[in-house]
Amino acid sequence: MIHEILPVGPLQCNCSIIGDETMRDAMVIDPGDDIADVLAIIQKHKLQVRQIVITHAHIDHVGGAMKLRQATGAPILMNQNDYALVKMLDVQAAWLGMKSPGQVEIDRSVGDADKVEAGPLIANVIHTPGHTEGSVCLYFAPQKKLIAGDTLFAGSIGRTDLPGGSYDKIIRSLHEKVLALPDETLVVPGHGPLTTIGDERQSNPFLK
Repeated sequence: MIHEILPVGPLQCNCSIIGDETMRDAMVIDPGDDIADVLAIIQKHKLQVRQIVITHAHIDHVGGAMKLRQATGAPILMNQNDYALVKMLDVQAAWLGMKSPGQVEIDRSVGDADKVEAGPLIANVIHTPGHTEGSVCLYFAPQKKLIAGDTLFAGSIGRTDLPGGSYDKIIRSLHEKVLALPDETLVVPGHGPLTTIGDERQSNPFLK
């Protein structure tokens, strides 16, 4: 598995470029900004992007998706429960003092029991509402790797004070779905350093 993590945009969202070394098929997760840098990594590995996957519809995760779709032709996938948030990108931009990325079109909704693929690399979609209604995590079971979006961080969890957020829902998502994964699972959060399920189970104050 090729997996490069690129912190993008002013909020340094962790954008994941994941590709298969043999077939060179790839997916890009959370292309929030800096699409020229994302495309440079895709070119470096000679990858063909098959899917653009958005973990949730905050501007720092979805802001560059249309530019990437225009450059690669790949469809944009996101959970339908965040469609209303996608329509508020100009409002989100105003909150942050950023330029609006314009309209983002979602090609397909993904949720529990769906899979996203890049050649032989397959991730299970886990719907984890709480940070937003449509938040999802992506679990690559053979590699024991979780792309967690803003649901789980090293030592913290996603904030729940923004539109669509719910503290009760994120705690339920974490305990019922995320912590059900093996302790050795590597967690790639939406921002900040990598961690593991085991480390967070032991030391994350929100999960006690």
